Amino acid sequence: MKLEKVFGLSSALCLSAMPLAAQETNNVEQLKKQLQEMKENLQKVQQQQREQIEALQKQIEALQKAATTNPPTAAATPAATAAQMTQPWSPTQPIRIGSGQNYLNISFDGLFAVGTSTANDIDKLETGGHDPKQRGFTVENIETTFEGKVDPYFRGQAALVHQIDTRGESFVELEEAYAETLSLPANLQVRAGQFFTEFGRQNQFHPHAWDFVDQPLVMGRFLGDDGLRSVGARLSWLTPTPFYSELYLTIQNSQGPTAHSFRNENEGAPFFGRLSSQGSVKSLGDMLFVPRYVASFDLSDSQTLVAGVSGAFGPNGTGGDTQLYGVDLFWKWKSPHQHAGFPFVSWLTEPMLRRYKAGAFNWDLNGDGVADPGERVDPATGLPAVLPRETVTDYGVYSQLLYGFRKGWVAGLRGDYVAPTEQAKYEAILGSRDLDRASRYRISPNLTYYPSEFSKIRLQYNYDHRNGIGDDHSIWMQFEFLLGSHAAHKF
Repeated sequence: MKLEKVFGLSSALCLSAMPLAAQETNNVEQLKKQLQEMKENLQKVQQQQREQIEALQKQIEALQKAATTNPPTAAATPAATAAQMTQPWSPTQPIRIGSGQNYLNISFDGLFAVGTSTANDIDKLETGGHDPKQRGFTVENIETTFEGKVDPYFRGQAALVHQIDTRGESFVELEEAYAETLSLPANLQVRAGQFFTEFGRQNQFHPHAWDFVDQPLVMGRFLGDDGLRSVGARLSWLTPTPFYSELYLTIQNSQGPTAHSFRNENEGAPFFGRLSSQGSVKSLGDMLFVPRYVASFDLSDSQTLVAGVSGAFGPNGTGGDTQLYGVDLFWKWKSPHQHAGFPFVSWLTEPMLRRYKAGAFNWDLNGDGVADPGERVDPATGLPAVLPRETVTDYGVYSQLLYGFRKGWVAGLRGDYVAPTEQAKYEAILGSRDLDRASRYRISPNLTYYPSEFSKIRLQYNYDHRNGIGDDHSIWMQFEFLLGSHAAHKF
């Protein structure tokens, strides 16, 4: 009897479990069906958005073509201006003069530093013209930028820089002023005027766009305290590859302090043991030629790699010629869940090599055969030094890592190293080492806070070691503010 009750209870439990199992199966099938419907709806929405984007792109191209072939009449200009005046201005918009095809954007950027260093020669410790040059406060760069569209064929940009030196004297210089084409065929573009040479990556950027308070050591030693820039023209070609790649060829004047390793008088001081002269342009061979190739690759949806190779070739002030070579690699990771560009990690490195073919030089400047004041002497003979032709080779590299760990906050670390490949003949003849070529390195951690896109505060520490001089410690705080909207820099 008891056995029958047990069998009856088991049968009842099995029968009651069957509907539950069936119900679970139905639920799974319903969820699968809902998922499939959602995927189909998403595909439809994406297709509609693609169609809308293509339609808008065609509409924009048609309007641009119409604007080029049929410029707006004078009667339409006041109406367009009135429509623009009714729109409220915001700080993210540039200060604009003009409308339609011709306009001018104006921006003003102030860059200042304050700090101290254990070095007694801060002006030589820091190699950049926009680096902190003294204890206390430094006006690194006051820049007014004018940028706009000239007409359907050209855009222009100019940058005027104001600085105050360590003696408190003010001076203004024309940093850049150039025009570039907008509508050449075959993905070609021409730039002409005064501009930063596209050698490497950082040389193209203005000081306020740097990631550190000062410029890398190798740039100061090879490209000069103000960077490599001059008057000339540049042709670029956006190559028809499945990835972004661009080829540049720049031809510029090779003289002046902004062509540091070329025909530079070096303010009358010896350069590689010799006095150098600037000279004048007599032929095409007196120009500076700078080829560059750069390519960008999307390694994934969140990673990008930009690689470039550069060269610079031209005469120098001693009667020989100079060759510069550089490679630059830039990698950036941005979180798929980023907000306003944060978090991110980026890495940049640039090795460079300089081959300076120095001409023969006789320190007997007045030809009297004796050592006069100001003339370099050969310690072996006691007579004015006679230097032979020689090729002096130097190299350097910097590498920096940035970590944007939260919105507005970026931590950075940079390492610098520069050195000669050998002791040059002129050093042996003159009986002394050239401290401008001596090996040295620097380690620089920093922390930058961006309260907004119009200001930044940066704290940086430098540990410097100079062979033949020793160790130095520096700490600098930098502050920047921006009025108006500055023209965007390259990625």
